[in-house]
Parts: sequence; structure tokens; C-alpha cells
Amino acid sequence: QVRVASRDDALRAFTGLGGVDCVLEANLSLDFEISVVMARGQDGETVVYVPAVNEHRDGILAVSTAPLHVPYNRKVLYSRATQAALHIAEGLNYCGVLGVEFFVLRDGDLVVNEIAPRPHNSGHYTMDASISGQFEQQVRAMAGLPLGGSTNVCACVMLNILGDVWFDASGAQREPDWAGVLMVPNAKLHLYGKLEARHGRKMGHVNVLGPTLKEARQGAARVAECLGIRFRP
Repeated sequence: QVRVASRDDALRAFTGLGGVDCVLEANLSLDFEISVVMARGQDGETVVYVPAVNEHRDGILAVSTAPLHVPYNRKVLYSRATQAALHIAEGLNYCGVLGVEFFVLRDGDLVVNEIAPRPHNSGHYTMDASISGQFEQQVRAMAGLPLGGSTNVCACVMLNILGDVWFDASGAQREPDWAGVLMVPNAKLHLYGKLEARHGRKMGHVNVLGPTLKEARQGAARVAECLGIRFRP
């Protein structure tokens, strides 16, 4: 990808890319990103989780935050996003868990930037913070069973664990401070069983729970400090 600001920039980029066919996308005025994770059963039944706000670093999801309830000042925005996700699932006659990511522009417009036909990284918070997590919903949908509840029982901050945390500042490999993570009482550690840690590789995640998003973020700050992950409390 190359960002261009003028016709001359575009011509230089086109030449630099070897003159192959390219897609020119608008440069959007982004505010933040949200994702809607939902499930649709074989009979058309649908459930939707509370949308999560996502933060990325180097193109990889780093943090997802999900409140206990939809904030009052975002009810209209989240309702529009939810209705759009439901419309997409209905139009595709989709069955299973679906993740839809939206760019929220500064003027309030929504732009779909990803549709994931599977349990989604930004929906990992549902494993601990919702009545029925996204993986349970996937099994229910595939088996033709009624879908479970999608209501949140607490707020949650999900921290992605990349292979980077297995290396210190000098590049030497080390074992992350799992004991420190598990000393945070509201932290739920999920490791994926991958045998080799590499920079940028998704190795697991931590769900940090709380009765409020503020308290969940406080716990997440402690976890991030243990793992050497950048995090804004």
C-alpha cells in the first residue's frame, strides 16, 4: 500500500509498484474503529453482542474494549452498525458467527472495512464477559441448536498477546511473566498452544474483566505492564 496526496504521487506510486493493476481508495477521515460480532442460526434466529472498540498497532489488533452496556452517547451509532451487520448476514443467508468491522468517520458515517465469516479476534472478549461466548454460538449455529444469550455480564478489555512478548529488548528469548498476569484477579489468560513464538504472531489473549470499563482498564494496565505491552489506561 502507498499513500498518495496528489496526481504526481499516484503516478510515482504506480510506477514504483511495477505498473500493475491497482485499487485506488479514498483517504478517509477516521475517528475510531468498532466491530459487531453476531451469530445467525439455521432458522434465521440472530443474536448480537455489544460492539467493541478496537485499537491496532502495525496493522494487527492490539486491544478491544467492550462495556457492560452500550454507552448512551453511542446508542444511535451502535444501533446503525448492528442493523448493518444484521442486514449483511440476512443478505448472505449466513449461518454461524460473523464479525463486521466498521470505520467510524469524524462526521459520524460508518464504512464497513472487513467482513469475517467466523469467530472474530475482536469477539474474544465474549468468552468471559458474555452469557454465551462466540465459540459456543458457532457450535450452536452449526448444530442447529437455539442460540445462547449475548448479553454482557461485565465490562472487558481484551489484550492480544503476540510473539513479541517472548523476547526482551535485546532480542533474547524469554518466558513471559505469566505469574504476574495471573496475580491480577480479574484477568483471564487464554494461550493458543502454539509451540513457536515469532514477532507479530498471535499467541493468545487476556480478557480483563470489571464491573465498569474503568476498572477493567485498570486491571488491563497491570497485565500490560507484566507483559511489556503498550497500553493506554
